Amino acid sequence: MARRGNRTRPAPPPLPVVTPAPSGGAYRPLSDIDRDRIVEHAFEMLEHVGMADAPDRYAELLIAAGGRRRDDGRVLLPRPMVEAALDRAPSTVELPGFVDDHGVSIGGKGVHIGTGGAAVQILDAATGTYRDSVLGDLWTMMRVVDELPNIHYGLRPLVARDIEDPLELDLNTAFAVTAATAKPTGVSFTSADTVDPVVDLFDMMLGGTGRFAAQPFSMAVVVHVVPPLRFSPEGCEIMERAIERGMIIQTCSAGQAGATSPPSLAGSLAQGLAEILAGVVLADAIKPGHQCIHAFMPFVSDLRTGAMTGGSGEAAVVSAAAAQLLRDLDIPNAVSAGITESKTADAQAGYEKSYTVTLSAHAGADMVQLSVGMLGSIMVASPEILVIDADMCGAILRSVRGVEVDPSYLELAVIEDVVSGEGHYLGSPQTLELMRSEYVYPDLGDRQSVAEWVSAGEPSIWDAAGQKVAEILAAGRPDHLDTTNEAAVRAAFPIHLEQHP
Repeated sequence: MARRGNRTRPAPPPLPVVTPAPSGGAYRPLSDIDRDRIVEHAFEMLEHVGMADAPDRYAELLIAAGGRRRDDGRVLLPRPMVEAALDRAPSTVELPGFVDDHGVSIGGKGVHIGTGGAAVQILDAATGTYRDSVLGDLWTMMRVVDELPNIHYGLRPLVARDIEDPLELDLNTAFAVTAATAKPTGVSFTSADTVDPVVDLFDMMLGGTGRFAAQPFSMAVVVHVVPPLRFSPEGCEIMERAIERGMIIQTCSAGQAGATSPPSLAGSLAQGLAEILAGVVLADAIKPGHQCIHAFMPFVSDLRTGAMTGGSGEAAVVSAAAAQLLRDLDIPNAVSAGITESKTADAQAGYEKSYTVTLSAHAGADMVQLSVGMLGSIMVASPEILVIDADMCGAILRSVRGVEVDPSYLELAVIEDVVSGEGHYLGSPQTLELMRSEYVYPDLGDRQSVAEWVSAGEPSIWDAAGQKVAEILAAGRPDHLDTTNEAAVRAAFPIHLEQHP
């Protein structure tokens, strides 16, 4: 047995710019039979119950595509119509970054981790208290995203509550997110009227009219339904306008079991899947074959209170099942995982985040989003929590890779060299080679001995996270946004974000 002693070990290699997305799908919470039953029920809902509240324009589009209107106004979507839309929909969506080599392929079976949400508070690390989120917090969160290899993309995680005007809010959100990271992003819109100005802003940030359509680095996150089984009129309008301007669309269904969807997990999955398929059909009716990703987020209620619980075991397994359903239907997808009801960086936050993300990742979700960097049932954001979550996600992504068996790993000659030589593998060529590929090293997780940790002042992971955030912010702004283009944007639009050095 090799002695530990004070033997010098090689330092771990630096982390890559972005962690390669491993292929998931080994975990299947639904049997094939149960999956088929849920899928069939979803098709039946669309054909016999249909969708309510479709504005006349979109009802007409759906009817022209093969739907029909019931006497009560609900639009029924027959199975052949839905299947035809699925056939036309792309199974893979290429989501570029602001910088070319930062893009990701969604639907190619790789698991990607991202942010998102609409938090209204920040956990202020300096004071340890909660306060309203502001525009500068959004920039900070996305600046941190830019430096974390285990976070592949960034959707807006919080609302800038210091900006009241809807147009200025959408413009400043889009600018802050894009200025802070070169990774793919996503934004939401308060109305269809703000889509054109935001895309014009994106064009200017890239350096010219039409540039964004050629490089659509930011998705339009569109809530197209209001569960149960109703279209959102505003969401329909936003979807159409965003499609017209060349934005990649991410639709969203987020029913809550026991409240806005059936209390059984199976029933909630079936209704949510029907709502997702309605989004597929609607996008197809607007523009056949347009690039769309579909976020299936079946939330769960604590039936004792009616409150949403995202950190429960039920939430973990139902999100994984949602990923399985869309993966099996060959639909580029996103699910929510990593939600915690905890209000701080404690054990509850750790265990709720870890098992929910793990199950969705192993189920093969294309995008796991909404909740890294979030606390308090996604109402609170924190850059420190974001770097802690990213550390966790690095280990989870490694677990999705599984055990990789290469013939060179099982060569007797390697064993012979060690047992006939020093009697340990610490300095062997294979060890040095595999430490760059086989192993993942935490950025924050403490692996010191107890004595070393005590000697270092007993630092917590929260302390390490604060130091990491401070280092990122001290490094200044990223360099992907041309300063001339930024100046043009600031001259043309009411940008409130201060200029960062």
